[in-house]
Amino acid sequence: MKDAWRHFGAEFIGTFALVFVGGGAIITSPMLQVQAAVVNIAFAHGLILALMVTATMRISGHLNPAVTAGFLVTRRIEPMMAVVYWIAQFSGAIIAAYLLKLLYPATIVAATRLGGQSISSDINMIQAISLEAIATFFLVFVVFGTAVDPRAPKVGGFAIGLTVTAGILAIGPLTGGSMNPARSFGPAIVTGIFEGQTAYWVGPLLGGIVAALLYEKLFLSKEPEPVDHGAVSP
Repeated sequence: MKDAWRHFGAEFIGTFALVFVGGGAIITSPMLQVQAAVVNIAFAHGLILALMVTATMRISGHLNPAVTAGFLVTRRIEPMMAVVYWIAQFSGAIIAAYLLKLLYPATIVAATRLGGQSISSDINMIQAISLEAIATFFLVFVVFGTAVDPRAPKVGGFAIGLTVTAGILAIGPLTGGSMNPARSFGPAIVTGIFEGQTAYWVGPLLGGIVAALLYEKLFLSKEPEPVDHGAVSP
């Protein structure tokens, strides 16, 4: 039980930070020019995720229901522990959204939907789901390639954070660049605006599961790794 609480706490704090900092960047974005706002939002999400994944990866480091789903389908986490992670992630996101509503000016909070994402009128739902799925595929692929693979480079969470930054720069103007159901669901619960939630759930979960299965089956060796993770020169 103590171990479950440790995992819960790490996932709660990490997801809380992501929603609070990422949402705060969106809330303050109207103060910037459009192009500068996109860069600001992308780097705010990427930096806080990199830092919080690095801080929590010794314990959990998922901070995203899509990542947890990838670990679940590859049997790297028990179903009951996955539920603990999901409860922590969504709880952290909702509490962070409530604090954003409490602490930021009401007018700008209303205008920016508490930092929640929205889908551009230039694309349809299938396109939005596809964009979110592809971006989340990259994210979970990088998670497995840098944090799961025993031969992975020891870069902490910074590669993961940079992937989120790149994803928001690429698809942010069209979908908001969620790549994380909890990130989008927290502000939606508090504002009561659930527009686009289908894309923010289906896309990330689909992309994350496909990436996890692909990396697990194709790139991870099933043989025992040598101590130095490589051949020894004569």
